[in-house]
Amino acid sequence: MKTQLLVLALSAALMTVAAPANAKGCVKGAAVGGVAGHVAGHHGLLGAAAGCAIGKHRANKQDKAAAQQNANTTNSSNTTQPVKRTQG
Repeated sequence: MKTQLLVLALSAALMTVAAPANAKGCVKGAAVGGVAGHVAGHHGLLGAAAGCAIGKHRANKQDKAAAQQNANTTNSSNTTQPVKRTQG
């Protein structure tokens, strides 16, 4: 009884301390991969796991590209352009 109570208390403490997972791209990838895996020979779980990994990879890749594009636009907007003067 004491061990069960200890395990329950420890697991409750760990659940409150754990940080939320970054699942961006995982849910969508897992859904697509699960369906594809099921159709390709009843391997839905394997397909979902692979789809989650691929979805997270693609989401991270998009985030890096967006961050780099934002950095490039920020750097280019800080440069001063010469003012064109017309005579007239």
